[in-house]
Amino acid sequence: MQWNTSADFSPLVLFLGSRHKRKIVRTLRDAAEVLMIDWPFEDGEEYVAAVKACADAITGQAGIDELRELLLSAAREAGIAVLTVIPDCKTTPHLAA
Repeated sequence: MQWNTSADFSPLVLFLGSRHKRKIVRTLRDAAEVLMIDWPFEDGEEYVAAVKACADAITGQAGIDELRELLLSAAREAGIAVLTVIPDCKTTPHLAA
């Protein structure tokens, strides 16, 4: 997987810090940056699992879906609000005329 493309990653918006700084995670690279640079705590079991999953996804040893779920778990653990939209694959998009 290329780590700077968004084809396989359903976007997340993380609200970090007291001023609710927003970070949009669209790619594996975004996930790595938010975990390494912007994360408010450097401990916690879920955080460590997310960091490991991110490293594994970069090296091709884990999938992006696993990383996304662990990132959401780490956010819950840290009290970070997350906005996520998962497209409904069962419906067909309709275009208005």
